[in-house]
Amino acid sequence: MDFISEELQQYIDKHSMEESDLLKALDRETHQKVLLPRMLSGSYQGRLLSLLSKMMMPKKILEVGTYTGYATLCLAEGLAKGGSIDTIDHNEELVDMQRRYFDQSPYGNQIVQHLGDAKDILKTLSGPYDMVFLDADKENYPLYFDLIIEKLTTGGILLSDNVLWSGKVLSSATDEATTALQAYNQKINSDARVETIILPVRDGLTITRKR
Repeated sequence: MDFISEELQQYIDKHSMEESDLLKALDRETHQKVLLPRMLSGSYQGRLLSLLSKMMMPKKILEVGTYTGYATLCLAEGLAKGGSIDTIDHNEELVDMQRRYFDQSPYGNQIVQHLGDAKDILKTLSGPYDMVFLDADKENYPLYFDLIIEKLTTGGILLSDNVLWSGKVLSSATDEATTALQAYNQKINSDARVETIILPVRDGLTITRKR
């Protein structure tokens, strides 16, 4: 779903920070070789993730949903010295591609890959995390929030992607992903432990701060 015109988006892209050559290569290879390349965060959202991370200077980041690792590398740009990222994905076919790009970056030894079911892996990670990026299966967003919130530091930030779901959150659609996202958006906006705002960035990005 496009919230603004293509021409205005081009203007925004032209007057925003540019992604690195490594990220350009990862974007290109993802579109050439991987299914559903629209899942990639892309340059504009990636620069936003990078800037938020640099503002936070997190010691530990958690990412739920690695895909090809584009957002992982963007978030890594703001890591505090000696910081690390735990990133979780279930697709074993992408692990080698992720690692190849991670190791070409300055952050390769700071990124820890976890392969498997996020619901199970999250229970084994203790944190605490200063920043979390949630971009996995939408059906489990409410559950992931419950598993993540206690691992998030006070003042920590949870970023949730695709929360507008191409506008379907406004519809009466009954598919599992849409109903889960509707429930998630209501859940985090009414939870007294956090304060939250939705940005109309790409498919909707929520910024949630733990009080």
